[in-house]
Amino acid sequence: LESELNEDPNVQGLALDLPESLYSSKVLNAVKPEKDVDGLSDVNLGRLVRGDAYDCLVPPTVCAVMELLEDLGGKNVLLVGASGTVGAALQCMLQREGATTLSCRWKAPELQTKLNHADVVIVGSTKPDDVPVSWIKPGTTIISCSRDLVSGKRQRWIQSQQYRKWDLRCLKLQLLSPVPSDIEISRAQSPKAVDVLAKEIGLLTDEVEIYGQTKAKVRLSLLERLKDQPDGKYVLVAGITPTPLGEGKSTVTIGLVQALTAHLNINSFACLRQPSQGPTFGVKGGAAGGGYAQVIPMEEFNLHLTGDIHAITAANNLLAAAIDARILHENTQSDKALYNRLVPVVNGVRGFSAIQLARLRRLGISKTDPGTLTEEEINKFARLDIDPSTITWQRVVDTNDRFLRKITVGQANTEKGFVRQAQFDIAVASEIMAILALTTSLQDMKERLGKMVVANDKKGEPITAEDLGVTGALAVLMKDAIKPTLMQTLEGTPVFVHAGPFANIAHGNSSVLADKIALKLVGEKGFVVTEAGFGADIGMEKFFNIKCRASGLVPSVVVLVATVRALKMHGGGPNVTAGAPLKKEYTEENLQLVADGCCNLQKQIQITQLFGVPVVVALNVFKTDSPAEIDLVCKIAKQSGAFDAVPCNHWSAGGRGAVKLAQAVERAANQKNNFKYLYSLELPIVEKIRIIAQKVYGAQDIELSPTAQSQVDRYTRQGFGNLPICMAKTHLSLSHQPERKGVPTGFILPISDVRASIGAGFIYPLVGTMSTMPGLPTRPCFYDIDLDPITEQVKGLF
Repeated sequence: LESELNEDPNVQGLALDLPESLYSSKVLNAVKPEKDVDGLSDVNLGRLVRGDAYDCLVPPTVCAVMELLEDLGGKNVLLVGASGTVGAALQCMLQREGATTLSCRWKAPELQTKLNHADVVIVGSTKPDDVPVSWIKPGTTIISCSRDLVSGKRQRWIQSQQYRKWDLRCLKLQLLSPVPSDIEISRAQSPKAVDVLAKEIGLLTDEVEIYGQTKAKVRLSLLERLKDQPDGKYVLVAGITPTPLGEGKSTVTIGLVQALTAHLNINSFACLRQPSQGPTFGVKGGAAGGGYAQVIPMEEFNLHLTGDIHAITAANNLLAAAIDARILHENTQSDKALYNRLVPVVNGVRGFSAIQLARLRRLGISKTDPGTLTEEEINKFARLDIDPSTITWQRVVDTNDRFLRKITVGQANTEKGFVRQAQFDIAVASEIMAILALTTSLQDMKERLGKMVVANDKKGEPITAEDLGVTGALAVLMKDAIKPTLMQTLEGTPVFVHAGPFANIAHGNSSVLADKIALKLVGEKGFVVTEAGFGADIGMEKFFNIKCRASGLVPSVVVLVATVRALKMHGGGPNVTAGAPLKKEYTEENLQLVADGCCNLQKQIQITQLFGVPVVVALNVFKTDSPAEIDLVCKIAKQSGAFDAVPCNHWSAGGRGAVKLAQAVERAANQKNNFKYLYSLELPIVEKIRIIAQKVYGAQDIELSPTAQSQVDRYTRQGFGNLPICMAKTHLSLSHQPERKGVPTGFILPISDVRASIGAGFIYPLVGTMSTMPGLPTRPCFYDIDLDPITEQVKGLF
């Protein structure tokens, strides 16, 4: 029983209430030290005696005695009848406070003399009648802590378990100039063991599942334990419209938490998305930050991590396989044969599975005996009648593979000629990824998975994953992926990595669950810093209108990341192409280009202000930026309504280079916050799209293709009109045309198609031609990636 209680994550502490005679060493040490409410195990006592006060639990009785006694320096304290662990712990704590301690049994012949000299008497067990009170000199403080008085003290242990102050050992940086490659910096730092980090931030042993030395999953049970703990401050990092090279939002996010925790001693957590392997081996590289502001080890972060994307791929493709298989089986069997196979006789008994019974209820059939269904009911139950031309569920793979953008499936003879055109999307574009990012619990995730619409039947009604009977299996494949992964920054501060939807074709934000857990762990005065993909017009707009609606959380501050490089591009500078050297306009001072390009920064500040949240501009400084260019950007940003604008050097200096940003964020978080959504969910779908196009992108109007209009009509008729909007649009311009930089105006935004992610809970219009499967360039990143067969070290990742 004791080992069961020790391992049960629902049991957070064990209090022993036994007769005195049974308190043997074996009994006291049977309880796990971290569940030892009374603090009586040898491990706890050893830590206490050694002076390791943070890492041990002082017995509640001892805590209570110490609270009652003040100014013990030089006083004589006598412990009578206080033996064992409590006696030893009392002696240790009293001596630490400067008292002289003596211990004595009730039957000891020298008891009267000792009682006469004591300033304080602590009684650990019931006083025998033959010891008169007159032996104690007048004015002596007497404290009784016999076992029958102790139960109320345990309440304090329960409170202490609900929230623990962090005791974080930060890692020192060895800064080099010039700054080495990201992987060299990552490799040069020795990360803390992840179980040590988990303990430092107040996680209990049974709330952590260790993956190797540097990664761990965190269980959702933590949310229940800390439910009464107030949330910390919530900070979003967004950006201006980027160049194809990216402007360093992840780097700013990491630099900011390193500054807050390692340099200002404020609890903080970064919450990042898990990168797709598509860009890691394609053009953009990884997403662990860069320079001296990174998540480490960066090769773990950028590759398989804890397998969440693989779990999504498996679940997504199981559902895709189920759709085509069901169409084939329905097309090649009679109602009776189909029904007999769907509800087979097993060991002489025929019964519906739980998910089949739920389908019967949805069809209005209340029977539970498979033998009693009428022919009409059998037909309704057994046939989904999927219309193959309406299938919207695609297979996925986490690789940039352009040849999978249009494929034909079903060409083998065994598929009886049921050939159809289909496609692969990149894994992070799967609706299951969007669900992982927006879900709030395991139960909520199951419900969302079941609601996913994959096609329509021939009458135009939606077919869901629940209709296909696959919801439970999908939840099983996702049961570990729902737990956020704990890692650390270069300076040893905590990071959650969880979910990784793209921001141009999905909603582009890490998970609600990681944010919620982090907000509890940092405590009321702490900060959680999360990041929204691409420019504020895309990732931030979706963060506010989709993610904040799902979570109910309200952000305190937006940090808007800008670079001189991107501003010059918006001011009319030459094209910036990944893999090609930057033109001289970008490496030499050019104040005119910077001033002209600040229109994009001003527009993004205005977009942030639509939501009523204070904005701090973080100028991510590159070594080619001149002081005059930096000053100009900060001046224009402040004139344009930013709460503050701060140059940041975290890439070259780590957290120290972002201290001014951290201080500005701390000040901004105390400002009045008038957070509001951009649109009401009750508005028609087209009206919601128009509001985003006009107010955020600056379009004159929108234009729906006939396909898009008929999809809008269908979703409205099916009852999905009240969902938020997730625009699939290029990230390289505020408009739909990537080549239009700065602040385009007067354009009509073309909506080519409208799709629905009903499980995730949004409608997503496709603007212009948006591909959901990236391709590889002529020279992908993989040319530089290698493995040393002797040291097993990865080279060439960035």
